[in-house]
Amino acid sequence: MTRIVVTGAHGQLGGAVVHELARGHEVVPLGRADLDLTHDADVRTAIARLRPDVVVNCAAYNDVDGAEDHPLDALDVNAFAVRTLAQAAAEAGAALVHYSTDFVFDGSANAPYTEQDRPNPRGVYAASKLLGEWFAADAPRAYILRVESLFGSVPPDRPPKGSLAGLLAALLEGREARAFEDRVVSPTFVVDAAWATRRLLETTAPPGLYHCVNSGFATWVEVARELARQLGVEPRIVPVRMADMTLKAARPHYCVLSNAKLAEAGIVMPPWQDAIARYLKALPNVAVPRAAG
Repeated sequence: MTRIVVTGAHGQLGGAVVHELARGHEVVPLGRADLDLTHDADVRTAIARLRPDVVVNCAAYNDVDGAEDHPLDALDVNAFAVRTLAQAAAEAGAALVHYSTDFVFDGSANAPYTEQDRPNPRGVYAASKLLGEWFAADAPRAYILRVESLFGSVPPDRPPKGSLAGLLAALLEGREARAFEDRVVSPTFVVDAAWATRRLLETTAPPGLYHCVNSGFATWVEVARELARQLGVEPRIVPVRMADMTLKAARPHYCVLSNAKLAEAGIVMPPWQDAIARYLKALPNVAVPRAAG
């Protein structure tokens, strides 16, 4: 049985990863109260004591705008803590899994980004995540997975988080749902990202950088319309443009990620529409018409 340490285990992605990896593996979940990743000595001591076969890092500083005001906090968690984890994993002879983001790209493309495309971060958060990728790659066996626009949780009744959850709440309450018409994304169901993580670790897929998102892409307006369709509610959607919003940090307009490399490893991610159907079905107190999906 493989022993896997999961850091950031109580977050949105971490909860799903812990649940998925517990299928057949010994999982040691660590939240911030258990281990502060910004304390280098504590991290190295903990990993040496636990002697894992794999370290999965789900911890991140995700406040994109806040990072502009608190760059050291973002760098501490998203970059320097990853460097320490990579070193600790190497000393323990463990593989490292680390999650990154579509924000490492500037969003000026017009075709899905591949792992070979050159990053060009446009803000502190984005730069800190790219540094984290570089540090993670120092581990002898590292899987770096870029995810984006995360939605869902395990268990499904946890407090909702993310852009999709905000759209869902507005639609269910009959309010107008404001959605970007000029930001194109590949939504990622945390359950599917966790499943792909387990598959990568259990197969002979080579270590390296992988894009790990649900297949397909859409503007946030299109995502909101699909949510309304599956819910069987009136799509009261107000399109907005990023230029109309007061955002401290730049967001990429086009951030579609190609899953081709992951598929070549035998891991085919479901379409984002299918992921939304499963997400809605699992939610307590949300009725989905039988014809939807």
